[in-house]
Amino acid sequence: MGRKAQFDMQQFFQALGDNTRLRLLNLMGEQEVCVCYFVEILGGPQPKISRHLAYLRNAGIVSARREGKWMHYRIVMPPHIGAAQILRQTLDWLKEDRAMQADRARLTRACCSPAKYALDGAPLPAAVTESCCEAC
Repeated sequence: MGRKAQFDMQQFFQALGDNTRLRLLNLMGEQEVCVCYFVEILGGPQPKISRHLAYLRNAGIVSARREGKWMHYRIVMPPHIGAAQILRQTLDWLKEDRAMQADRARLTRACCSPAKYALDGAPLPAAVTESCCEAC
């Protein structure tokens, strides 16, 4: 008989206690995003971004999917109801923050003009639509 792993509350809060990880969660929002966009928008080295994404994955907040050479990340709600509520409230709070809004605006511009951002050939985030690009 397998025991279900307990939710690690300390790891969950530590995952939310870092500005880079909050910025990553903010950029994901309700869409799946390729790691190359995170690197471009946050301006950090890919290994550092990947370490933060791995931390979020280990905390049960993010899942990853490989498509060819591309890694895509999306937010998943934790199994603990209290943690899920905290994560939803945190994501809502991030939407109100000016710096986080600026990050999302840069993501939108990068999605609409990937060649301009050295992202030519990179897969667009799942939620990007033509209307998004018309706004740029």
